[in-house]
Amino acid sequence: MQSTVLILGGSGKIGSRASEAFWNAGWHVRQFNRKTDNMITAAQGVDVIVNGLNPPAYHDWERTIPAITAQVIAAAKASNATVIIPGNIYNYGDQPGILDVDTPQNAHTKKGRVRIAMEQSYQASGVRTIVLRAGNFIDPDGNGDIMSMLLMREIAKGTLTAAADPDTLQAYAYVPDWARAAVQLAEKRHELNAFEDIPFPGHSFTANDLRRCVAQATGRKIKVKRFPWWIMTVLSPFWELAREMREMRYLYEMPHTISAKKFDRLLPAFIPTGPRDVMLAGLPTDIHPDKAMGTSNSIALPVGNSI
Repeated sequence: MQSTVLILGGSGKIGSRASEAFWNAGWHVRQFNRKTDNMITAAQGVDVIVNGLNPPAYHDWERTIPAITAQVIAAAKASNATVIIPGNIYNYGDQPGILDVDTPQNAHTKKGRVRIAMEQSYQASGVRTIVLRAGNFIDPDGNGDIMSMLLMREIAKGTLTAAADPDTLQAYAYVPDWARAAVQLAEKRHELNAFEDIPFPGHSFTANDLRRCVAQATGRKIKVKRFPWWIMTVLSPFWELAREMREMRYLYEMPHTISAKKFDRLLPAFIPTGPRDVMLAGLPTDIHPDKAMGTSNSIALPVGNSI
């Protein structure tokens, strides 16, 4: 019998890639329309709910995240569905090194505390939940990811932008890989604990690693400049996103990787996209050495609430 997944936030980078991955794996994919659908009704008969809903630009997380969480829990209870959440590393706070399931969750930011409370709500609810915890997301179509918004925003001029020391190691998650892993975990959900916190290792690299990779692949001279954080300080009184970004500055300055131990134990046959392809994913098509101009990595899916 074909399994069914409900995708929340289907137009975003998590939701769109999850839709592709579940579709490619033979699942029936149902899209949630926030404007017209009732979530409990939309979730009837589904086996898994992927929660890709996320307020843009960190807007009003303290109010909106708990409201979304309550909706998803209610829908999952009504349908007896498993929920998959794209976790992040805000929960850990400023703890350099290898982040793992046993790393203390010592969030010192507002957003980190909101994320901890969200996950605790899922765990307390009794809803079967998988938190697939990742670093900075990289999407091949940009879609508001860290490559398009920061690192490669001036790559056409031969410049990478680093948010901290360009030798600071950072963890990244290639969204198509994250989505494939979500499918594989969904397919073995009944073998997992009722609440699973699973670190997604992805790839870790520095801005200088990225510079060398892009330079070698394109034959161009690439330089790295530092992001001018002082601008965010100046704009903070007037611009919400500037205030929220300043709070997260520590994360870019904190060298870290994400442990693969639990992930590899659960999905030993998983093959991630290679680091070169991940690092080059944010290049425009007219610069990318492996892309024809005007092509896209995205897969065309049928349009509508149910695919």
